[in-house]
Amino acid sequence: MLKKIGLAVLAIAFMAGTGTPAAAQEDSYILKRIKERGVINMGHREASIPFSYIGPDGKPMGYSIDLCMRIIARVKDTLKMPNLKVKLVPVTSQTRIPLMANGTIDLECGSTTNNLTRSKHVDYLAITFITGTKLGSKKGSGIKEIEDMEGKVIALSLGTTNEKAIKRVMKAKGLNIKIVSVKDHPQAWLAVETGRVDAYATDDVLLYGLASKSKDPSQFQVTGRFLSYDPYGIMIPRHDSTYRLIGNTLLADLMRSGEMHKIYDKWFNPGPTNIQMPLSATLRTAFEVQALPY
Repeated sequence: MLKKIGLAVLAIAFMAGTGTPAAAQEDSYILKRIKERGVINMGHREASIPFSYIGPDGKPMGYSIDLCMRIIARVKDTLKMPNLKVKLVPVTSQTRIPLMANGTIDLECGSTTNNLTRSKHVDYLAITFITGTKLGSKKGSGIKEIEDMEGKVIALSLGTTNEKAIKRVMKAKGLNIKIVSVKDHPQAWLAVETGRVDAYATDDVLLYGLASKSKDPSQFQVTGRFLSYDPYGIMIPRHDSTYRLIGNTLLADLMRSGEMHKIYDKWFNPGPTNIQMPLSATLRTAFEVQALPY
């Protein structure tokens, strides 16, 4: 499925604009808000490995965190506020969009899919990762595809694109699968480990990350065809093209220079959790398309 979405990246490439005229900063309500507060509020996930999760020092770390901190550095330069404070705000799949929409956070650094429904409430920067829904289960479970879940129990995170994808497939195929709703990835994976559910459906990269952090990663498998197309993007508030331009310019710079590949390899190839996911041809193309010139 992912082989077919290369052209889809072109459709959203316009989002990766470049250049931020200094005079236009006055038109940005987000920059004005950040300047008045003296703080930029960064939303982050606590267990979206390896995008955004809590490290040994108790602070968030990961691929998305690295990108967000570079964007924040660009905001500091733009505002000429080198001592701008960064407030870390934990979010979940249920709270991230409301907290963005009500102005609590200024950017969200996690594993959030950019889709048209969510774009009614929030905005996104350029695509930074491409994944899709698969199944995580124990080896020997006999689960290879969603059809193998007939009569079994599946964990789904509330408010996610994965939840919608699984329910859509269940309805289309008339599958009888019991659903256990969970609030986050750790709760879901614990349910898999303890046998409370037979599988957890979420983005394949998150399943690999969860398995890599298990006591015995060899016990688990990630299987099945992609049941959804999930392009990740850093989420920001709507209706501020100047603020969006700052983030997209920074990301385009990283993609154009090749620095984006190095940041990717740091977290995925093999990454601190030994996830071992080399840059895919699809994501490489996405980086190339979004590396717009000045």
